[in-house]
Amino acid sequence: MSAPTLLFLIAGLGLIGWLAARARAATFRRTSGARFSSLPSHHGTYVALWTLLPAMLFIAIWAFTSPALVTDRVLTVPAAQQLPPKGFERAAILSEARNLANGRGFGAFHPLSETLAPAYDEAQSRYDWIGSAVALLLAFASGAWAYLRIKAGFRARTRIERVAMLMLLAASLIAILTTIGIVVSLVFESARFFRIVPITDFLFGTHWSPQVISARDPGASLGAVPLFWGTFFIGAVIAMIVAIPFGLMSAIYLTQYAKPAVRKWMKPILEMLAGVPTVVYGYFAALTVAPAVRDFAVWIGVSWASSESALAAGLVMGVMIIPFVSSMADDSIAAVPAAMRDGSLAMGATSSETIRKVLLPAALPGVVGGVLLAISRAIGETMIVVMAASGVATLTLNPFASTTTVTKQIVDLLTGEAEFDSAKTLAAFALGLTLFVVTLILNIVALGVVKRYREAYD
Repeated sequence: MSAPTLLFLIAGLGLIGWLAARARAATFRRTSGARFSSLPSHHGTYVALWTLLPAMLFIAIWAFTSPALVTDRVLTVPAAQQLPPKGFERAAILSEARNLANGRGFGAFHPLSETLAPAYDEAQSRYDWIGSAVALLLAFASGAWAYLRIKAGFRARTRIERVAMLMLLAASLIAILTTIGIVVSLVFESARFFRIVPITDFLFGTHWSPQVISARDPGASLGAVPLFWGTFFIGAVIAMIVAIPFGLMSAIYLTQYAKPAVRKWMKPILEMLAGVPTVVYGYFAALTVAPAVRDFAVWIGVSWASSESALAAGLVMGVMIIPFVSSMADDSIAAVPAAMRDGSLAMGATSSETIRKVLLPAALPGVVGGVLLAISRAIGETMIVVMAASGVATLTLNPFASTTTVTKQIVDLLTGEAEFDSAKTLAAFALGLTLFVVTLILNIVALGVVKRYREAYD
């Protein structure tokens, strides 16, 4: 049975359960004069939930377990004895046979795949019908059990609220469990890397050349200091030189000088920069900004300027994070009590003096929090540096020179053809863990600063 048909049948059982339970609850209300804690619709929803949720949960579990069962059944056929030992070739043949059975393949590179395709088709059909039958039986049984529980004094509304609370709790735990999974995977793979390369060589080494790794001393070519410096130089220096002045000045203009009609249009337009896909920024940096920066460098006498300079990537990254700085600064300045501004003006200070000596100092914690959040966003940016920055790891203060970042190197390491267990590939996880820790610290500091600022004026 196909998945859409199965879902349609389960939904139909849920609808039937809802109508039947609602009618039964309405009958109880007509024949009894007592007050009820739940409406007929609550009883119907209760039965519908019990009809749908267990079946859907089973279908989700079955979707993960049935492929392994299908493969195990295919391996029992005589033709499967010709498969090579466990490894990449065996997995490729089985995957090809599965695609042929499911109609997603147009041919086979290995003749054994065509031989095993009918067995896959038969096993898949068999387990699909088993799963469909169990799901329908479970939906009917659980719905019937819930229907029989409906009585005059049954508190269906309370049960529905509990189910809704559990669903909300499960939804809230998804983000937490995802974060835990990311951290565990990074830590596990990074531990494997640090068993090959000493952590001191990785964190304090100044030579990064993963293309040439010595088997005797792999840490000599995997020193990440140039990557850390390039990430800091592009994301926290050049980008902030662009984002902080423009973001802060735009926030001051919008909160203190702009007319309401102007602010109504300019603020959404400014914040649209945050919604532009980063790949668009990357194309803009690679095709427009980088050549312009190189031509400017040649014009001022720097003939050796690179077309993949740190300045090109940093400028575009700074434009991208202007809305982060501007929005936080806007909210911080607007949250300063009006009495402070009015008192300064009443004492004879000009608007510029009030902004410089009263509003900005009062809003400084919120502005700093916004800047820290923008820095954490910038150092984790990938597409701009992948398309505009160089892959050469250098320690330089020259913005026209080539440099690279942590995210650029992670992409390069994971898109190569090296073995997964090699130090070159595992280095990507160590870089990811380091970047994760740095951005986590920046976010914690920024949120702490913002929280302190909000408490000051509550």
